[in-house]
Amino acid sequence: MAISFDKALGIHEQALNVRTRRAEVLANNIANADTPGFRARDIDFKAVLRQAKSIEDSLEVVTTDDAHMAIKTPAEGALLYRQPLQPSIDGNTVDTQTEIVQYSKNALDFQASFEFLNSRLKGIVSAIKGE
Repeated sequence: MAISFDKALGIHEQALNVRTRRAEVLANNIANADTPGFRARDIDFKAVLRQAKSIEDSLEVVTTDDAHMAIKTPAEGALLYRQPLQPSIDGNTVDTQTEIVQYSKNALDFQASFEFLNSRLKGIVSAIKGE
């Protein structure tokens, strides 16, 4: 019996990818906090997961052999512009405090998703070993 990692791991693998990408975007915002005219960006994590879930639900690929692999279309999060609470004179929309809070929250969420995914993998390994 073949193990379907896609079914076992669910959407959590994609969630980690989106959280990694979001961390890059937020770090870029923080790095450009003093760049005139820089506009802060972000990814709507919930929208990306909804998109990934709808793609996962709608694209069923029929496989005719056990060796066939399912095709997955990665969900890409569109970069959105953050609305500034206090726009600066030079046009920079980065609020450093907001970016640091969002980055920290994203890091915690990443860690939680990673722990969940890790526990799933440990469960699969235990099942394979028959423990």
